[in-house]
Amino acid sequence: MRLAFLCGLVAAALALPALAQDDGLVVYNAQHEALTQEWADGFSKETGIKVTLRNGSDTELGNQLLQEGAASPADLFLTENSPAQVLVDNAGLFEKLPQDILDEVPPAYRPSSGNWIGIAARSTVFAYNTDLLKPDQLPKSIMDLAKPEWKGRWAASPSGADFQAIVAAMLSLKGEQATADWLKAMKDNAVAYRGNTAAMKGVNAGEVQGAVIYHYYYFGDKAKTGENSNKVALHFFKGQDPGAFVSTSGGAVLKSSKHKAEALAFLKWIAGKGGQDVLKTGTSYEYAVGVDAESNPALPPLSSLEAPTVDASGLDSKKVTELMTAAGLI
Repeated sequence: MRLAFLCGLVAAALALPALAQDDGLVVYNAQHEALTQEWADGFSKETGIKVTLRNGSDTELGNQLLQEGAASPADLFLTENSPAQVLVDNAGLFEKLPQDILDEVPPAYRPSSGNWIGIAARSTVFAYNTDLLKPDQLPKSIMDLAKPEWKGRWAASPSGADFQAIVAAMLSLKGEQATADWLKAMKDNAVAYRGNTAAMKGVNAGEVQGAVIYHYYYFGDKAKTGENSNKVALHFFKGQDPGAFVSTSGGAVLKSSKHKAEALAFLKWIAGKGGQDVLKTGTSYEYAVGVDAESNPALPPLSSLEAPTVDASGLDSKKVTELMTAAGLI
């Protein structure tokens, strides 16, 4: 069946000479460039279809798609986090995905809209300095970090899409008032860093006791030299806490795509065995989300994280921006 699928795909590509004359599939890519390049290379090797990546951030590329609308040259949009997918989806710019693609991942890792699909995931964690905090001193909930006793002791990267996705989940789970109050307290309590790596370095150096980041920064550093994490451990909040939020990286096909069949095939490949095996064997340390897909064995099982249930379609990036701006965080 797989051979037949690929043969049919190549035949379809040959029937479309435009693919041979231009950039092939154009992907607006906000995922990590190295990971998406592995996906693109693997897909191209199997199918002969060229893939061109245009890299940027979730927010940058999401807003660019809104500006370009039906005139966008993009065939696909891949993101690190869900809110940018929701932003573009709400503008009506995505192609409805066929059921066979949606079925590549469990319902927990795709939105109720059915217009995009999960391709990877990352867990919120509290990275802490093991010389400065012991397990019984860790916050029981991410909401505890708003308490006065945490003033000046923890960090985050509020300007990044990663952290804003976490706030979007909090908004969905706790409501606007509780989220606004937490952000106001964060302005007083937290030390702002630019990027999750910088925040983890700050923890490792003892500049702060802990930081809210995503898990894979720690595992990626450990797999290299460990120089930015040798005094760091991860605390997984669990218990369906907002701090146990698992952010879904998304993939979608644009209605404006001139190569829809090939774009849908690439998205299915990423969410299927080919793309998910890259997550298992590669060095991104993001979670695989495909049905029966296995993640990198260095990671705690995704099923053990006790993440809260959040419909990705409801993550409101605009409201998050308003609330974080009002709190003076961005």
